[in-house]
Amino acid sequence: MISISKNQLALRNGQDKPEIWIAYKGKIYDVGNSRLWKNGKHYEHWAGQDLTEELENAPHNENVFDKFEPIGYLI
Repeated sequence: MISISKNQLALRNGQDKPEIWIAYKGKIYDVGNSRLWKNGKHYEHWAGQDLTEELENAPHNENVFDKFEPIGYLI
């Protein structure tokens, strides 16, 4: 698995590069195949960010990430 910084993650927002990645609890997930993350946005959330704190207010829990394999770690 890869290790990337927050700055590198920010480039994987579906706008600057074709990758649509997010971080949660230190792991990086590629959500590009999800129709819910089309163009790097999911409701008020943007890809290329660490969404750990934002998930506290989401209508779902962390099990939402079970359908995605982590591809790396946030450093």
